[in-house]
Amino acid sequence: MSSENLNSVRWLKNQAKHIAAGSMKVLLMVSRFGHCLNDLLYRWRIGALPIDIVGVVSNHFDYQKLVVNHDIPFHHSPVTKQNKPQAEAKIMEIVESTSTELVVLARYMQVLSDKMCGRMSGRIINIHHSFLPSFKGANPYRQAYQRGVKLIGATAHYVTADLDEGPIIEQDTVRITHAQSPDDYVSLGRDVEAQVLARAIHAHIHHRVFLHGSRTVVFPPSPGSFASERMR
Repeated sequence: MSSENLNSVRWLKNQAKHIAAGSMKVLLMVSRFGHCLNDLLYRWRIGALPIDIVGVVSNHFDYQKLVVNHDIPFHHSPVTKQNKPQAEAKIMEIVESTSTELVVLARYMQVLSDKMCGRMSGRIINIHHSFLPSFKGANPYRQAYQRGVKLIGATAHYVTADLDEGPIIEQDTVRITHAQSPDDYVSLGRDVEAQVLARAIHAHIHHRVFLHGSRTVVFPPSPGSFASERMR
């Protein structure tokens, strides 16, 4: 059987398991940029993203009120060079106590340790504010502005020990012009980030993503999988 046919068989089996298992338990993590968190909470609230959000972890208090107002547990876990092992141990305790199946880094601005990445392999999705593999590192939008690019984008990928080089799940771009400022780049980029992250999570929770070495095979969504009663 060819690898393509084998992946198709796996997809059908996983779809059946997904229907039987119900909503996937998801833990969200965020720092000080809330656009992705807000977008995910909205999609979750209207039923467009059928997940069970078991909690939100943050190294700041910026979104505590927002999270609590959604009746979701908020966990404050500050991270420093000195306490990073303890902070990650606390996160793993939350993962285990809530039976978390997927961790989403919704602009969580802390690098996870190799140990945690290995332990949670294939179960952590990150959104990177750049169209990888270009403009890595700090402030990619300013890098893009300085280079005069005409497209900016975002990349959702599985987290591995190789920073920002995990298997890519979803990407998208937005067209810009020379007349726009670096702040425009940031605003437009944030919209793309939110959309790309939501689509990546949607693919993962519906078991449409298969890891193949450093790459992914992503099957298209089934009809009606993006619909919700409150959107009609």
